[in-house]
Amino acid sequence: QKQLVESGGGLVQAGGSLKLSCVASGILFSLNNMGWYRQAPGKQRELVAFIISGSQLATYADSVKGRFTISRDNAKNTVYLQMNSLKPEDTAVYYCNAPANRLWGQGTQVTVSS
Repeated sequence: QKQLVESGGGLVQAGGSLKLSCVASGILFSLNNMGWYRQAPGKQRELVAFIISGSQLATYADSVKGRFTISRDNAKNTVYLQMNSLKPEDTAVYYCNAPANRLWGQGTQVTVSS
């Protein structure tokens, strides 16, 4: 069964850090580009970060550049999102995505208090 399972969300104060994880199963993870998206209440889902298969080459939304880092461990079928210097506007549900498989995780809530 193909699935993505996110973890690591929670409540943090502004300026704090969180690290999200997304474990993939049922897909050839090392061959998949992977993305992290987020959706805040009343807003459209937006791309946060994207990492290319077989490498650590990545791209970021302007709003998170210099604060967030996406990485992957192909041996663990896992993609990570390290989030530093968090701001209240980063509050959202964060989703993992494997676009080639049209696969989404269930989401993990990140709440940043001011």
